Amino acid sequence: MGESTGPAVMALGTLPVLTAAGALVWAAAGPRTTVRRRLGRLARPASVCAVLSLITSFALPKAGPGPGWKLVETAVLLLLLAVVTRWSPRRDLTWALPPGVLAVALWPLPLVADESFLESIGAVAFWLVPAAASVAAGAYPRRQARRRRSAVAEARRTQRRQLSRDLHDFVAHDISGIVVQAQAARFVAATDPGQALLALERIERAGLSALASMDRTVEMLHGPEASTTEPLPDLSRLPTLIADFTSAGATRARLELPPPVARALSREAGRAAYRIVVEALTNIRRHAPGASHATVVFTATAATVEIRVTNDRGTRPGPARRRVARGGLGLPSLTEHTRALGGTLSAGPHGDGGWRLTAVLPATPPKETP
Repeated sequence: MGESTGPAVMALGTLPVLTAAGALVWAAAGPRTTVRRRLGRLARPASVCAVLSLITSFALPKAGPGPGWKLVETAVLLLLLAVVTRWSPRRDLTWALPPGVLAVALWPLPLVADESFLESIGAVAFWLVPAAASVAAGAYPRRQARRRRSAVAEARRTQRRQLSRDLHDFVAHDISGIVVQAQAARFVAATDPGQALLALERIERAGLSALASMDRTVEMLHGPEASTTEPLPDLSRLPTLIADFTSAGATRARLELPPPVARALSREAGRAAYRIVVEALTNIRRHAPGASHATVVFTATAATVEIRVTNDRGTRPGPARRRVARGGLGLPSLTEHTRALGGTLSAGPHGDGGWRLTAVLPATPPKETP
């Protein structure tokens, strides 16, 4: 009877390590395109191997293959723990890791059963260290990969926000001008063909400007090394912007931008100021087409530059226009951008049915002359 059960007991004792090694070989020996997916499926085999190891450790403490084989088994389990921690889904770790850690930490307990309680605790604590190290070895690259994915996702979100701002601030402004000019040309075409021709010329300029903005946006998608288009507009383009806005509709716009105020803003703040004015004028064109006048005033203090864009309600109704869906992302996006520069932005009713947008941007300290 002993001769017949000896080989069976030995085979049972080697079952955990053979199962664990077989699972690792199965995962690593597959095609390169499927290795990662197979590694992510080792949680269940790992838990089965750990349970088998616990059973053989306590059921066959003396009749098993011996401590040497258990060390090999423990080494394979440690490798399996690291792989499972690195590649398995998070939901599988809660039931795959505990039995593996227990199998590594408790396997010497039957061998020291005759020793004192403190020695047994010491043996368990000793083997908990490699188990924790194995889990940490798998958790660190997992954490780094998650951080890289988060960084890539955040970079993509930032790029999408930048593209959205460019499309909204510049392209939408030019398209709005095209719509206004087309409506005006339709009303005067029959009575004053000369004015209709001028409106068509302004439509052409606005269309070219929209194409330039689209080209700049597309260049951003190819990276900074591919950027060959003109830079983003800044305060130097404001006089042209105001003139085009006035010629495109019934609202007359006026700009107050003293040269010292323009020099008080950094390049980035100047570009933000241009975006703010574009957004304010676009909103006037969309929501207050009957406004008779609008003012854009820059005022400088010792530490800030204030921008005020104000329009009245007007007494003349604007051309009839079709209602279009709006995303409403312009002002919130500009508010976020302004805060990132250290400023503030607000908008609200002003006067008798008018509207005012106010932005405050930090001023660049003047350079000291020697």
